[in-house]
Amino acid sequence: MTYQRIGAIKTVDDFHQVLEQLGLELPVDDQPLSASEGSPMAESLCVGDFRIGNRWCVHPMEGWDGTVGGAPSEHTIRRWKHFGESGCKWIWGGEAFAVTHDGRANPNQLFFHEQNVEPMRQLLQTLEEAHRTRFGSEATDDLLIGLQLTHSGRFCRPNSKIALEPRIAYHHPFLDAKFGIDPDDDSMVLTDDDLKRLTDAYVAAAKMAREIGFRFVDVKACHGYLMHEFLSAYDRPGPYGGDIMGRSRFLRETIDAVRSECPELMIGVRLSVFDRPPYHPDPALTGSGKFGPGIPEDCKGAPYPGFGCTRENPLIIDLTEPIRLMRLLTDEHGVTMFNISCGSPYYNPHIQRPAFYPPSDGYQPPEDPLIGCVRQIHAVADLKRALPDLPLVGTAYSYFQEYLPHVAQGVVRAGWVDSVGIGRLVLSDWELPAKVLAGEDYNSAKKICRTFSDCTTAPRNGIISGCFPLDEYYKNSPEAEELKSAKSALRERLSKDSV
Repeated sequence: MTYQRIGAIKTVDDFHQVLEQLGLELPVDDQPLSASEGSPMAESLCVGDFRIGNRWCVHPMEGWDGTVGGAPSEHTIRRWKHFGESGCKWIWGGEAFAVTHDGRANPNQLFFHEQNVEPMRQLLQTLEEAHRTRFGSEATDDLLIGLQLTHSGRFCRPNSKIALEPRIAYHHPFLDAKFGIDPDDDSMVLTDDDLKRLTDAYVAAAKMAREIGFRFVDVKACHGYLMHEFLSAYDRPGPYGGDIMGRSRFLRETIDAVRSECPELMIGVRLSVFDRPPYHPDPALTGSGKFGPGIPEDCKGAPYPGFGCTRENPLIIDLTEPIRLMRLLTDEHGVTMFNISCGSPYYNPHIQRPAFYPPSDGYQPPEDPLIGCVRQIHAVADLKRALPDLPLVGTAYSYFQEYLPHVAQGVVRAGWVDSVGIGRLVLSDWELPAKVLAGEDYNSAKKICRTFSDCTTAPRNGIISGCFPLDEYYKNSPEAEELKSAKSALRERLSKDSV
C-alpha cells in the first residue's frame, strides 16, 4: 500500500487536495497566525475556576527512563524541562505515574512511594522554572499542570522489561491469547477487595500531587490499561461488571474518593472513547524483512467486549456510552476536563497513534494515517456537540507535521475541540507551539516529528524512549546503538520467517 508522505506535500493547497482525494472533511486554515495576529490557539480557556493561557496542550509522555525506585532520572528531568519550554499552557499529566509498584508498565516507570515525593516536587519545579525562564516571571500564572495517575492492568511489567505480570479486570477472548494469559487462570483477575485497596492507592498518590503543587490529577482510563479495561467488563460478575453503571463503578468510586480527600484538586480523565479489536500483520502480504499491512481479528461469532464500538461489529464506532459516561462523570462526580484518545498501542496502534513508519514490532498501516487522524478528530467533534460546555483536549495531531498549526487553528476556530494536544512532536521539536504563537518560522530547525516511531520501538525493546532520529541527545546516546541492533535483529528474524 502506498500513501502520500506528509513531508512531500509542498503547499497548503496540496494538503487540501490530498484530504479531498481521501474524502476527508477537516478544517484547515491557510496560514498559521501568531498571538499578536489573533490566533485562536492563543485564546485563553477556562477549566473549572482556572484560566489556561492558550489552546496548546502536552500529552503525558512516559519515557521508560525513571529509576528502578520510581524517581525521575536525568532523562525524565530533561523531558519535563522541555514541556515547560514548549509554550503549551496545559500540561496534561506530564507522564503516566503508577499508583503502586506492581501497577507499573515497565520497571523504570515513575510510581508513588514516600521516598519519591521530594524528587517529584523537584520535577514539577523544573518544569515551572523552565516556563518562567522562557516566557517571563509571571508566565506560570496561567499554566495548568496535572499528574496522570495510572495502573497498567493487563500490561504490568513492574520487574522486567519483557515479562508481563498482568492484573486484569476479566479474561478477554482475544487479548488473553495475544499476551500469553491462561484463560483458566483467575489468580490475575483483580477481586472486588483488590479494587478497594487500589482506590486507596489512587487517593494516596493524589494527596502527594496536591501536596507538591499539581493543580489537577488525571484518573487515566485509556489505551487498554486497567481503568479502560473495566469499561468493557460486560461479563465480569458482581458490582464492577455488566451494564455501564457497573463497568464504570471502579472509575467513579476512585474519582469520588479522590475528590473527598483532595477537594482542592481538579480531576480530569484521559479516556479512550472507542476501541477496535486487536490487529496483526496480514501473513499473505508480508514481504521479506517486513511486516505486512494490519488486519483485525475475526470477531464474528460472539459480541466483542469493546467500549465505544458496536459489539456485533467492533470496527463501527458507537459513542452512546462514552457520551453517557462523560456526562455522568461531569454532572455527578465533579470531573471538569477530558483528554480524548482511542484504542491501545499494544494491540491496534494505528488507530491510536497514526504513523507513516509504524513501530518495528507491529504491522504496516492498513489505511492512510490521515484517515486515522481525522477519525479521532471527528469523534471529538461529535463529543463536543453533545457536551458543548465540557473542556476537551484532542489527540492525533502530530502526524500532520508541517500542517499541524494549520489544522490545530482550524479545528479550534470551528469549535470542534477546545485544546490541541501534542505528544510525539514534543520529543523532537518541543518549542514548535511557542514559535507558532510568536510568528516565527517553526520548521527552520527541521525537527518536526516524521512519525519514525523509534520513540515507541525503543521501549518495546526495553530501551528508553526519545526521538533518536532528530534529537542529538538521543541520536548520540549509547541507547541509539542498542536500538539499531534491536531493529536489525528483528529484520533478520522477519527475513527468515518469510522464506
